Amino acid sequence: MSQDQLKEKILNVIKESKIGVLSTVENNKPYSRYMTFFNEELTFYTPTSVETEKIDEIEKNPHVHILLGYENEGLGDSYIEISGTSKINDSADLKKKLWNKSFEQWFKGPEDPNYVLLQIKPENIRLMNNNGEPPEEMDL
Repeated sequence: MSQDQLKEKILNVIKESKIGVLSTVENNKPYSRYMTFFNEELTFYTPTSVETEKIDEIEKNPHVHILLGYENEGLGDSYIEISGTSKINDSADLKKKLWNKSFEQWFKGPEDPNYVLLQIKPENIRLMNNNGEPPEEMDL
């Protein structure tokens, strides 16, 4: 598969999958949790509170792993694995742009000082479970 075809398939998984798993590392152990992801030019953002453990984990070790896909029964669904680095982004403009009413159960609004975004810059994106084909890695 060409890199353009691979990128198209990866973008389709991203478009269809907003909920995924974010894994961080603390004391050489992985910690995973479900998160909501937004994508801009293959940079990923996920909302979180500055008071969560994952903020401390990322400040100590910015390397993260994301799984997106498996939206249906999982048997034939393609999914992607993303390895990258994360940092905290508290840009007021970006927080407003990505704000969603569903966040109101955790935050008072886009100006809430506890509301920040984790910004994940991929180092590696692999398409997995693509119709029985071996994993394919996109050039970044």
